[in-house]
This record gives sequence, structure tokens and C-alpha cells, in this order.
Amino acid sequence: MNKIIEKPVDFSGLQAAFAKSLEEGFNCQDVQILRKSYDSFTANSDHDKKSPMDQAFREMLLFKLSTDLEKVGALVKLSVDAVRAEIVSVTIPVVLLGDIFETVTLDKCERIFNYVEEMVEVWKEEVFFSSCKNNILRMCNDLLRRLSRAQNTVFCGRILLFLSKFFPFSERSGLNIVSEFNLDNVTEYGVNGKDLDDTLEDIEDIPIRIDYNLYCKFWSLQDFFRNPNQCYSKASWKMFQTHATTVLESFGSFKLEDPRPGSTNNEDLVNEEASDKMDIDLNISDTLIKKEIEQSVRQAENFFAKFLTNPKLLALQLSDANFRRAVLVQFLILFQYLQITVKFKAESNTLTPAQSEFIKETETKVYQLLEETPPNGKRFARTVKHMLTREEMWNNWKNEGCKEFKKPDESVISEPPPAKRERKPLGDCLRDATRQGKFFLGNDVLTRLWNYSPDNLQACKSEERNFLPQVETYLESSRDKNDTSFEWRALRLLARQSPHFFTFVNSPSYKISDYLDAVRKRLAKERLDAAKQIPGALTSNGNNTESIMNSAETSEQETVALQEQEGEPNEEGELEDEDEHNDLEKPDEDNNPHSKPLTANKEQVEELAPLIGDDWKKLGKKLGYTADELLYFDTEHPDRDGGCVAMLVNWFVDDDDASLDNLAYVLEGLEINTAAKAVKALIERLLKAKQREDELAESTKDKNI
Repeated sequence: MNKIIEKPVDFSGLQAAFAKSLEEGFNCQDVQILRKSYDSFTANSDHDKKSPMDQAFREMLLFKLSTDLEKVGALVKLSVDAVRAEIVSVTIPVVLLGDIFETVTLDKCERIFNYVEEMVEVWKEEVFFSSCKNNILRMCNDLLRRLSRAQNTVFCGRILLFLSKFFPFSERSGLNIVSEFNLDNVTEYGVNGKDLDDTLEDIEDIPIRIDYNLYCKFWSLQDFFRNPNQCYSKASWKMFQTHATTVLESFGSFKLEDPRPGSTNNEDLVNEEASDKMDIDLNISDTLIKKEIEQSVRQAENFFAKFLTNPKLLALQLSDANFRRAVLVQFLILFQYLQITVKFKAESNTLTPAQSEFIKETETKVYQLLEETPPNGKRFARTVKHMLTREEMWNNWKNEGCKEFKKPDESVISEPPPAKRERKPLGDCLRDATRQGKFFLGNDVLTRLWNYSPDNLQACKSEERNFLPQVETYLESSRDKNDTSFEWRALRLLARQSPHFFTFVNSPSYKISDYLDAVRKRLAKERLDAAKQIPGALTSNGNNTESIMNSAETSEQETVALQEQEGEPNEEGELEDEDEHNDLEKPDEDNNPHSKPLTANKEQVEELAPLIGDDWKKLGKKLGYTADELLYFDTEHPDRDGGCVAMLVNWFVDDDDASLDNLAYVLEGLEINTAAKAVKALIERLLKAKQREDELAESTKDKNI
């Protein structure tokens, strides 16, 4: 029996008492012994008693149970019961696991982690989740830092799977919200081409030639798989398109055979058909399915998270079905990212029609290669397609803000859909409509529309369907002077209803609002003149004519002011003071030939390339090209000065700032003076030719006038 102690006890006394009761309770696996010892100290508060109890658990783990892993799990379960009894801190079970993980080897950590996985439902309880989720995440991250992803791949995967089971889908800490890529995963490769040829001399059973060019193209694709956004750059896309085509052609020309003994093409076909039927056949026993799964697991004993890039292994890797499948699946993942809509993808990252067509054709070819790769190629291709479809659903979920998943309420019973009324046969409907002289089109809306009038074309020409206002009424309506929508509609009405749209108003202002105001005054003056020429209309129309006269008189003064600005017309109705087309003949900055940058064509670039010489890569870096893009120009154009010509032609076509002036400036900065002088001479020659063309055009214009 525990005696009730009415006087307060210090931390050391409480810890000693709790340690004794903990040892007794651990042997019996009974938390009530701890509870009685905890309640016996009535003079101490709960806050004072929980800390000594936590310390008793930690000391017992580190000094007595660190070598016996089974007892470690029992102590953790006892601490969970103690949390539910409210005699220790909520985080003490996770703290115990963190302490033991820090003091034992990785082999023991992997065995202790079994208890963490078994208790995942405990950690998800409301009592533990809110208080322990950060401690559990920190504990798992510390373990991952100690592990090698290449040697401890399985253990790393177990930890990540546990975190995915523990945290809900909507947990932000476990989501790649902004769709970032692991840019640190760089695949390093490279070797002297001569050494690679020496390593492949003895390989004769491969029908394709593996040289330094194929080796570089193959492993350079990993950089695009690492960062797919490079494909939106024109130069990078050309490099990817060339290398991908070469690699896939190599895969297509080098077919793999099924490594299973005694397997033939007919037998494979039978197996594929049997696998197709297995998806819908419910009579297959569970034993056969389990045996097939176990056999597949035995065949895949080894898994490598990252392949080696040694050139001596490339020929063997191309003969490996798993290696081929890994590369082909990388192609499919890349193509899916380039085509789908991602919330955080830049607006400029869009595919051209040519790129989309290439991706569509290449994707079909990749699936065909997957089906041709043994064993079980068709089943593997179907599985990959299904997984990518599910991945697209997850991407849509992320685009919508990662909404939390909730189970539907079982109490809500869905109402049965209303019974559909029987539809009349089509022949009966057509017969009834013909008897009534109407149309039947199979759709209620279209049928009602076509039966609106006996002659639909004549109904469309009815005056009731003319909803356009008169231009005079529209211009005199109240509106904002700088309303661009009003100005656009007014110009459309003016072009449709009035010839003033095709005449020029000689006004010092170039604003559309001022132009429309001047047109409104002209229309008012014309209406006033028309009213004066028909005096009988003034008496017959009564009040309507008076209103027209009043509105015309109010705008007469504005019309006089407009005539003073435009000048008095002569007898022929032409302006004497100013020419109507003066404003049209004013020089425009956009028509200045020198405002447009001067560029060079391919023939002119070929003249400049020999003067640049071997410094063209230095020039390319200044123009904004990366090392991979320069390597692409060099490998695709191996002849002398070919890379320089291709780079400059691409620069003049794709870069908005490309001009001969900028090229001369960059060449002077790089101290390539000979080429810089040649560029300046080319600029002077082009300017003189342009000036002669302008003079010839001006003289031709004067003769025509």
C-alpha cells in the first residue's frame, strides 16, 4: 500500500519514488501501480509530479533497457498508457524513441522502428497528434540524415511511407506545394572519347555502335529529367529533341529477349493474353496470385536508386530491362509535366504546336518500347499509364489548393433518380411535325427556334431586330470623355452610318475623344441645314421640329468655332488655309528606318565567322548562351566556324535585343577588334543601301504625284 504523503517533496525525492514504482509497474505491465504512486503525493501539483515521472522513464530506458530491444517496445507502450492516465507529459513516448534512436546503431534503429510503424494509429489519435507531430517529424528527419539513400534505400523508404501514413493528405509540411524540383540531384558523367572506344572494342554482341557521342547524348538527358523547365528554352529544346530521338532509335534497333528459360514469342503472347483475362476473372484462387507476386519479388532482389555512369557499363545497362524501363518512364513523366497545367508554372512556359506534336509522337513510341521490353511488357505499360493517370488527378488536387479529404456522411441516403418518361419514336415525331407544317430537329431548343416564324430568314430581317442606335443619338449621350469602350463603339457606328468616318478632321489634337466631338458638331450642323431647307417640315412636325431646332441652335456656335479652326471653305468646298492631309504627312517615329535594329542574314554571318575564330564560345557566353547550348552548336556543326554561324543565326532570330550594333559593342568588349571593325563596316554598308532605297522611293512618289 502506498502511503499518502501530505508534505511537499522535492524533485529528487519524487524521481526516486517514481523510479521504484515504475520498475514494479514495468514488470507487471500495469499502469495502475504508477497511478497510485502518483496520487500518493497530494501536496505536490500535477506540474511538479509529471517532470519527475518523465525523467524516471528516460533514465530507465537509457541505463537499464538500451540493449534489450523488446523491452524498449514494452516501455514505450507503457508510456502510452501513462499518457492516457494523465501522469506523464503527452510527448514522453516520442521522446523515449528519439533518445533510443540517438544511442544505438542503424541496425538496431531499423528493428526499433517496427514499434513506430505498428503504433501509427496511436500517434494519429487526437491526444497525441497535435502535441507529437513535430517531435515525430524531427525524429524521422534525424534518422534520414544518418542514413545513406544508396545503401539504406529500404529503411529510407519505410520512414517516408510511415510519414505519409501518419500525416493527412492536406498537411503542408509533406507536400511540394510550389512544384519544386530536386536540382541537387546532378548526374555526373564524362570521359575521354578515345578511352570509351577502347573499352567497347571487345563487345560484339550488341547490334548498335556505342561511341562517345551516344554516351554523352544518353547521360545528358538526365539533366532535362532533373529540371524539365529547360525544355521551354528554344536552344535547350532542340538539344533535348535531338538527343531523345537518338536514344530512342538506339532502343528500337536493339531489342531485348525474354531472359526466362524456354520462353518464346508465342508463349509470351499467351502469357500476355492470360494476364489480360486475369483482371476480370474472379475464379482464380488467391494462392496462385500470391505465388506470382512472390516470384516477381524474388526476381527483383536488387534495386538501385541511382545508376552508375561508368562508360564501361553502358553496353550492359542497355541490355538490362530494368534500366531501360527506368529511362523510358522518365520520358513519360517529363512529357506529362510539360503538357499538364501546373498552378505555379510560369506563364511563359508553354509549348508550341511543333513541340506538342513531337511529344505526342514520342510518347506513343515510348509506350511501344515499354510493351516490347520483356518480361510482361504490356502489363508493365498498362500499369505505368494507370499510375500517370492517377498522378494527373493528384496534380489537379494540388492546383485546387490541396483540400482536405472528408468521408461522406453515411446517414445521408441518396434519393433514387426520377423515372424517365417514355420517348416517342423518332418516326412518329417527324410525321406529327410534318402534318402540322413544322420542323422537328430532335432538340427542344432548336425545334422551338426553327418554328418561331414560318420564314426564319425574313424574320431575321425585321426592323424589330435592329438594335443599333443612331450615331447622332449615341454621340450626344452622356459618357466619360476617356471611356475607350465608348470610343470604340462610336467609331464602329460612324463607319457604318456616316461618311464622316472617311474624312479627316484638321485638328491639333490626336485624341479620339476630340475627333468624335468634332464629328458630333458636324452632324449637328448638317441636321440644322437639312431642317432649314425643308420649311414645311417645321410646321407639320410641330413640337418634334422645335426640339430639333433647339438642339441644332445650341450646337451652331460650336460648329462656327470648329469652322474657325479648320479654315473657311471656298466655293468648291475645299479648305484654303490648311491642307486636309497635313497631319497625315507628319513624320512618324515608327516609320523611321533607323529606329529598327539592323540584323544580318546567314550569308553575312558566314563572312563574319572566320574573323571571330576560336573566340566564338566566349562570345556565346556574353550573348547569354549556356555551356550545354554551346556544346550543342559545336556537336551539331562540327565543321570549322559552323558552330559560330549557327549560334549567331539563332541569336538574330530568337533574341529581341539582337542587332549588329549590340554585336559590335560585345566584340569590342571582348577585344575581338577585327570582327568588330567588320561589323561596323557592315552597318555602314546596310545604312547606305537603306538610304538609297528611301531616296529612290521618294523620287518615285514625287513623279506619281
